[in-house]
Amino acid sequence: MTFRTALFAAAALALAGPVAAQETPSFEFNLGVASDYVFRGVSQTDEDPQVFGGADVSAGQFYAGVWASNVDFGDSTDLEFDLYAGFTPTLGVVSLDLGVLYYGYTDQPSGADLDYFEFKAAGSVPLGPATIGAQAYYSPNYYAGVDHALYYEINGSYSPTVKVSFSAALGRQQVDGAGDYTTWNVGVGYALTDNLGLDLRYHDTDKHSFGDIYGSRAVVSLKATF
Repeated sequence: MTFRTALFAAAALALAGPVAAQETPSFEFNLGVASDYVFRGVSQTDEDPQVFGGADVSAGQFYAGVWASNVDFGDSTDLEFDLYAGFTPTLGVVSLDLGVLYYGYTDQPSGADLDYFEFKAAGSVPLGPATIGAQAYYSPNYYAGVDHALYYEINGSYSPTVKVSFSAALGRQQVDGAGDYTTWNVGVGYALTDNLGLDLRYHDTDKHSFGDIYGSRAVVSLKATF
């Protein structure tokens, strides 16, 4: 276990500890496949398919989880694993999500320094069958040794029926030095069953000149939760 991972685990326990003794925890697991793994508009699998899975535990307003996926950065790195924890208080009609995330990568080249933390602040407001929201993620020591980074986004969703939902987001990734870009996505989700969902989504960025992985793409994914 790396020092960063150990530090995250300690923070997660500190967040969840006070509630665990008072609330009965609930667990949820997920497994899925997708035609591409797109993160903030950028393919993480070199435009190849993705297989992913995770587990979450929640108790009252607190939650923690782990998630993993294959990746392809054109080197020896082959797996991403994410650890996260946070809490979800409400402020009037606003639902908040405040947390911390750790992104880890296995078999990365020596000295690549791909692992990093982010701090998350998000809020959403229901408007009948729709929801509007905003979120921001800050990293003091970003991917590949970049000093700091900020990602912020506005998003919305609309569910005309219990089975169908439409959603979209517009975000901006800013990093220390060159590499800032804007990204957006729009898609539709369909609940095949209570535990199986299908999503079709269009992703794009304003920096196609950064390479093919920043180009426009349509991604279809299938996810099971249980």
